[in-house]
Formats: sequence, structure tokens, C-alpha cells
Amino acid sequence: MCLSAVLILLFCVLAGKVVARPKVFVPDPITGYAIGGHDPVSYFVDGQPRKGKREHEYKWGGGAWIFVNEGNMAAFARDPEAYAPMFAGCGGYALSEGFATAGNPFIYAVVDGRLVFFHSVVNRFLFVVNGSNLVKLADENAGKVGCVPIR
Repeated sequence: MCLSAVLILLFCVLAGKVVARPKVFVPDPITGYAIGGHDPVSYFVDGQPRKGKREHEYKWGGGAWIFVNEGNMAAFARDPEAYAPMFAGCGGYALSEGFATAGNPFIYAVVDGRLVFFHSVVNRFLFVVNGSNLVKLADENAGKVGCVPIR
């Protein structure tokens, strides 16, 4: 059993098909909404995540997004990449190290005007301290591990 799992993994690596996660903003398993149903614009407007309302739903990047109000939804619709978390919600610091982790919508920072999620508070600190340099590394690795949104 273990040998067959190793052989499958080896085959995938050699075939170049290993992707850490799909190229979408992973929806919340309970609600089905991107970034856990939080309004991505609220991080910039309110300085913190706020739960969106189902009546303000917008589809983009392979996921359904919900917003606090129509104004936030309209702002997102005009320029979704300005508000959506970088790296399709993967953890920014882990990406700078070359691997993917799921980012937590409650552990975040705005770096160079963009929303970035992190797997842990420690990763957030390490990323923010070296922000611009690590954004470049994370961006280079994002495509390799599947942490880019569908456009």
C-alpha cells in the first residue's frame, strides 16, 4: 500500500503535474464563499474583515464573493485584483519559501497596497518585516504551486 502511494507521487513529480491546490480562491467548506464569506473590500475600508451578506454576491476568480453592502461589491467588481488577496489566498510567507499553505482570513496584512493572508502570526511577522522582497519571491513561486486565481 505504501509503495503504491510512493510510486504515484513519484510519477506525478516526474510528469510535472504536482499542484498544491487548485487555481481558485478556495471556498469555505460550509458556506461555499471565497475567503470564508468575508468582504475583501472591508479589509481596506474598515481595517478588518467583516462578514458579507448573501444578497451582495459577485462571482470572480472561480469563486463566489459576498460583501457588506452594494458599494463594496461595486468597488470589487470594478477592480477585483485590487481587493482580492494576493496568491489566491495562499499564505504569503510560505510561498516566499516555495510551498503553499492555506492563508487565514484573520491573519493578514496589506503589503504594497495588496491584501496578503498568512498561515500563522509568525509567518505574518516574518513577511511584513521583509515585505517587498518577499512579495517578489512569493509571486515567482505562486504559479509553480497553483496559488494564482482564474481570470
